[in-house]
Formats: sequence, C-alpha cells, structure tokens
Amino acid sequence: MTSTAPGTHDYLVQEVNVPARSLSRFESLIGADRYAAFRRAAAGSSGRLAGRTVWNFNSTATGGGVAEMLEVLVGYIQDAGIDIRWHVIAGDTAFFAITKRIHNRLHGARGDTGALGTGEVEHYAEVTMANAASARSLVRRDDVVLLHDPQTAGMAASFADTGARVVWRCHVGRDGTNEWTEEAWSFLRPHLAACEAFIFSRRQYVPDWIDESKVRIIPPSIDPFSPKNQEMTDAAVILALRQIGLFEPDGSAPPVSFVRNDGSFGQIERRATIVQDGPAVQPGDPLVVQVSRWDRLKDMRGVMEGFVRAVPGQTPAHLALVGPQMEAVTDDPEGLEVFSECLSAWESLPDTSRRLVHLVSLPMDDVDENAAMVNALQRHAAVVVQKSLMEGFGLTVAEAMWKGRAVLASHVGGIIDQVRPGTGILLDDPADLDTFGKTLAELLGRPDEIAELGASARQHVLDNFVGDRHLEQYALLIEWLGT
Repeated sequence: MTSTAPGTHDYLVQEVNVPARSLSRFESLIGADRYAAFRRAAAGSSGRLAGRTVWNFNSTATGGGVAEMLEVLVGYIQDAGIDIRWHVIAGDTAFFAITKRIHNRLHGARGDTGALGTGEVEHYAEVTMANAASARSLVRRDDVVLLHDPQTAGMAASFADTGARVVWRCHVGRDGTNEWTEEAWSFLRPHLAACEAFIFSRRQYVPDWIDESKVRIIPPSIDPFSPKNQEMTDAAVILALRQIGLFEPDGSAPPVSFVRNDGSFGQIERRATIVQDGPAVQPGDPLVVQVSRWDRLKDMRGVMEGFVRAVPGQTPAHLALVGPQMEAVTDDPEGLEVFSECLSAWESLPDTSRRLVHLVSLPMDDVDENAAMVNALQRHAAVVVQKSLMEGFGLTVAEAMWKGRAVLASHVGGIIDQVRPGTGILLDDPADLDTFGKTLAELLGRPDEIAELGASARQHVLDNFVGDRHLEQYALLIEWLGT
C-alpha cells in the first residue's frame, strides 16, 4: 500500500482486496439459536442491498484496529451475498499530521502544538476532496458509503452528491468535552453535515449537536477465527516466541503454522526487532504484555515506569511492550517519536530493571503473520495490560480476554464496556504509576485469581464481543437506512 508523493495533488484511493470468510464457522461457537438469528439478519440485509454496493473508506490497510475490523467485516459480509468494498485514501505528511492532531483532540488531549486553523482546513479539504474525486465514479445512487474516522470525513459531501447514503463512523472519542474536543469537532462539523447517519462505539462520544435520531451505537468485535485470535497450543506458542526472538531461538524447530484469513496456511518465520539487555526471556518466566501502537495515549512509557517501580522486587516477571515496526504505519506521524521516547527511558533504567523490560517491534510485511505473533504473545502472558490514558475502544482488551488472559487496564473509554466486575481489573487513574505497579505486582502473586479472571473474561467476550453481534448490528443499520 503506497501513498501519493507529498506535495502533489493526485490523491488516489486504493482498493484493499479481502477474501470472503464463511459465516458458517460461527455456528459451532455461538450455538444453533444464536446462529439462526444471525443468518436471518444477514439474509435480510442481502435482500435490501440487492444491486447495491457498500463502500468503506479509511486511512490505512494495516497497523491499527480500524483496518483489522474492516478486514473482518468485509470478509464476512461478502459471504452474506452483499457487494462490499474497502478502499484506503492517500495523503501527504502534512495531511496525516493534521488528522493525528484531530485524533488526539477528539480524545481530549492537545497532542502536538500545531494549529487547526485556516491553512489546515484548506489542506484537509484539498486532500479529502481529491480522494473522493478519484472514487466518485465508482459510487452509484443508493449505494451505502461508510467513512471511517476523521481522515475521511471531508469526503462526505462529494459522495452524498452522487445520491449515495453516507454514514460516518467515529472510532474515537472522550467521555465529556474540553477545549481540545471542541476544537476538533468544530473542524469536522462542516464536513459531516452531508452524512445521513453516524456510528459511534460509545454513546458518551456523541457530540450534542448531532441529531440523536441519526445515531447508532455499534461497539467493535473480535473475529475468533482470525490469525490473531485462533487457538494455539502451548507448544506452538513457545516455538513462535522463539522464532520472533523473545525466547532463545531453536534452529532445529520447525516454523509455527497458522491459518490465514483466506483459509490458506502461513508460517511464523520473521523475527521481531527487540531491544533488550541480557539473557532472553525464559518460557517459565511470568510475562506481562501490552500490545498497541507507539502512541502517547497508550502510555507505553508509563507502563514501563510503573512496572519497574513495583514488580522487580516482588516477582521475577518480565515486561514486553509490543508495537509495530514504525516504517509500516503510514498514518501515524508520532509513532517513531514515541518509540524513541520509550527507548530513551529504557536506556535510563537501572541495569537490573532494564534486563526485565523488552521493547518489541513486530514486522508488518505480512499482516496475517504479524497477527499470529500477537496471538502467541498474548496467549503466553500471565497478565495483559492496556494502561491507556484515553481510549476509543481498545479492542486489544477483548482479544486478550478471549484468550483467557487476566487483564489489567484503565477505566477509560471503551475499555469500561469490555471489562466487567470479575472479568478483569480496572485502574481508576491510569496516570497513577505507583498504584498501577502495586496492583500488577499483587496480581502476579495470585495465580488462582489470574486463572479465575481469565475464564470469566473469555465467556464475557463470547457473549458480547464476537463478530456475529457486530454483523447483526450492521444489518439493523441497513434496515434503518431503508435501503
């Protein structure tokens, strides 16, 4: 996936080809009654959309939760007999700096010191309108256009002019407003006037100027059969972590196989880029894992600092901070800077603490292989952390819970909706590093509680956050639009 060269005006959307995924695989997992209701909803949507196309537009094909969600939805919806497509927009460095600024401010954080003034308004409009122009001829009257997140909002009016039913889906937000959220919404609001409907992950994220009758709340979901979530044996997990380099490599062991999203087999063959000092982690060592982008709102540096304040003196656990190799993430200009900050903080740790902390950057050359690596890391973890300062939804939490892991996460955003009492532990103040470290150290010392939390967590995700629920809600959206 490539973007147009910076400084040009030829911004062209590019299609992401996604193989169909069989809906029938859900039946044995969710039971006959729930599956029958699911199939009825799919059949109804297929009938209403006969002869029409559902178009999705976002800003990246890899490296984030929205891209992963789209790969799942597009694959399964195809199997329902619906013509659904996914395109990624192009942009230059300035455009993605603007949209990252909006992203941060929708969370209530200033982010960088840049403005959202006249120049930014003009450049954002130029890029989004050019992208829309490159796809406009594809879209027909009464097609459904789903625009995802701030990067695509500027395309709404152009697609609405074709007679399409335009829906904007916002995956981020903040409970309550402040000066930064107000600034971001003021920037986006003129572009959203042409939208017929809005989807948010949480009702608390909906600004008060949007007509409530046009809003639907649809939380994200996991695909239990994807490379990131499919079952793995304990032996395969250990071999996978040897292959990526977190454990001591075993050159005589065969590569670990997994099932790709298209149904073919793949292998974990690449190595991660790992910053570590001293011996590799041993398979028997307790492991704490956080998986996320290198993003200040995910607070990887805070996880490291809280861990080293409390855990090394209580237990010989290791910490793996896991993110993507930065050259693969094109729509997040802050990633390399945040990773560099984590690296500097790691280098400043005392020797004994530094040996217990590992900065893991996973290759993104093969998206399915990357997902299988994350699967192995989460499955081996004694505790999975998601200590975000703010969070739109944080689907890595549900992914870890699905694997029966004990989760220690922040009481913010969509994480609140995922972790219910008895299914994990929530931190009231994610900025309180002493409490975070103390809570983590105490949990690592209670293996029975870890097991109980993990078992309850998996059932909770099955009941609420498996993909059939998400697809049914999209079916209701289509019915609501009257298409």
